[in-house]
Amino acid sequence: MKIRVSVLGATGTVGQRFIQLLEGHPWFELAALVGSERSAGRTYAEATRWVLDAPMPSEVEGMTILPDDADLDTPLVFSALPSKTAGIIEQRLARAGHIVCSNASDHRMEPDVPLLIPEVNPEHLALIDVQRARRGWPGAIVTNPNCTATGPTMLLRPLHDHFGVTKILLMSMQALSGAGYPGIPSYDAIDNVIPYIGGEEPKVETEPQKMLGVVRDGVIVPIECTISAHCNRVPVLEGHLECLSIGFARRPELEEMVETLRSFRSLPQELNLPSAPAQPIIVRDEPDRPQPRRDRDAGRGMSTTVGRVRPCSLLDYKLVCLSHNTIRGAAGGSLLNAELMYAQGLVKA
Repeated sequence: MKIRVSVLGATGTVGQRFIQLLEGHPWFELAALVGSERSAGRTYAEATRWVLDAPMPSEVEGMTILPDDADLDTPLVFSALPSKTAGIIEQRLARAGHIVCSNASDHRMEPDVPLLIPEVNPEHLALIDVQRARRGWPGAIVTNPNCTATGPTMLLRPLHDHFGVTKILLMSMQALSGAGYPGIPSYDAIDNVIPYIGGEEPKVETEPQKMLGVVRDGVIVPIECTISAHCNRVPVLEGHLECLSIGFARRPELEEMVETLRSFRSLPQELNLPSAPAQPIIVRDEPDRPQPRRDRDAGRGMSTTVGRVRPCSLLDYKLVCLSHNTIRGAAGGSLLNAELMYAQGLVKA
């Protein structure tokens, strides 16, 4: 029997990704769609301006959108709600016994909430017991990171484990879809780069430290690593491209570093989770890759692609990484979180 699931914020860009990725899922069945006051009571087809390239799944077209205060009968809830709106709603659902997989930033940095990339820190799910004991609710909130932090953190996991990451200088070139729909006005985006994304740089500088940290006595001890980020919006539809310079406690040989990235596998691959890419990190040897248009869909949008690995005159090495911001960095990341919890018996019908 499949687990019944709901999607909050179902009409938005990330909500649409959830619906697309849940179509035909072997473990989960979409049972409820939740929207704003403007959308509630209408059918999904009536209320939604579908912006993805693949057509809207026929099974959702006639589903009635529920209001955000509805009582849901699904044990698992995927939240595509915007930050500041999400927090209170997600807490209400956790108190009612639901497992909430959230994309919002409201709870990411709270000490008892897992900030999860299953390949990076699956052991952080131990915080669910701490969260339930501290807050007195039977459900749980589990978050996935900011879409810009996702790709770098994936590759930092094996690098930190092997060589000890101490310093990172990061510059992002972020896709327009990261701002949602309709996002940035075309007059501002076309023929332009916007060197500011509100609140983005602090997230990119702090979230990896939490994810790469260790759980000790129910508390996450972050890694000691200095991160400096410059975040920019560029006229690309999907895929966040990021340039990193990395300093190590032990400087590896170039070939050793590349092989460490290329050979990385983790728990989702061992468990053969449905959304897990066979190769979470793909290393390209061409001098001009990765590129958003050509590489963002690698691993069905769930792999991080790395290229241009070379020595750095400022730190030790520099490279370019790419991840799909609305799949791995949003809906797909939450879906993989839920699959890991299901595989470990934390989500039940």
